[in-house]
Amino acid sequence: MPITKEAMITVCGRPNVGKSSLTNALVGEKIAIVSSKPQTTRNRIFGVVNSGDTQLVLMDTPGLHKAQNRLGDYMVQVVEESLSDVDAVMMLVEPIAHVGKPEQILLERLRKRKERAVLVINKIDTVKKEALLAVMAAYQNEYAFDAVIPVSARTGEGLEDLLHTLKGYAQEGPQLFPDDMTTDQSDSQVCAEIVREKILYCLQREVPHGVAIEVTKFSQRANDIIDLDVTIYCEKASHKGILIGKGGEMLKKISTMARADIERFMGAKVYLQTWVKVKENWRDQLSAIRGFGYRSEN
Repeated sequence: MPITKEAMITVCGRPNVGKSSLTNALVGEKIAIVSSKPQTTRNRIFGVVNSGDTQLVLMDTPGLHKAQNRLGDYMVQVVEESLSDVDAVMMLVEPIAHVGKPEQILLERLRKRKERAVLVINKIDTVKKEALLAVMAAYQNEYAFDAVIPVSARTGEGLEDLLHTLKGYAQEGPQLFPDDMTTDQSDSQVCAEIVREKILYCLQREVPHGVAIEVTKFSQRANDIIDLDVTIYCEKASHKGILIGKGGEMLKKISTMARADIERFMGAKVYLQTWVKVKENWRDQLSAIRGFGYRSEN
């Protein structure tokens, strides 16, 4: 069926509410990395969902938080920019009957823009159904949402209802992305993010938040094997030692896990080489932030 309608939908919420997991679930493919740590998503990521004659472009955004450095400032700006010039906003919250500070800030911005919005209560598999009524009431007292939809990105419950609701925002217009395209990210960008995801999974505390990934080689041989060279930048020499680990064991673990996911994503065998370098305080250097691909529209 040809695509004749499209809608741009911003996905917003506090850190760790499940924005990337929900985007992946709706797209039907892992296009955004996920972890249990806050500020996992740094850039705005487009996820493309084709359903019948409609193409939905979901904009997964960083979690709204209090910035501690210039990278944090950039991430907050991404959220701000993503709330403008869209057909609707999908605001994700946890099943807690309390409107927290990040949610209050987002709601105030929705009020200023008079945005059409859907409230999505995620992680409903973690609570009893009767508890959701109080959550709905708390948020409906704050904003006139077009709809309130309980879902579980993990189990898939409620996703069909959500997709049906989002399609209601679509308008007649050209197809923005080809049928086989699920994200605006290049293959090398996705591969870099997968490496960062494994660092977030394997390491604790400050180390994973201070890393940036640069793909220095991405090429495909005649036999379809992909050669991928990746440099992991960290902010301190002590962090470099932690990333490499005793006898190189931690870097080997990260690389092995990343290669397996990258091979699944690319559908090809991957030869991955990784290095670790120190770039002190890069999160407070605008040139470094831009050099690692974090660029806002303004």
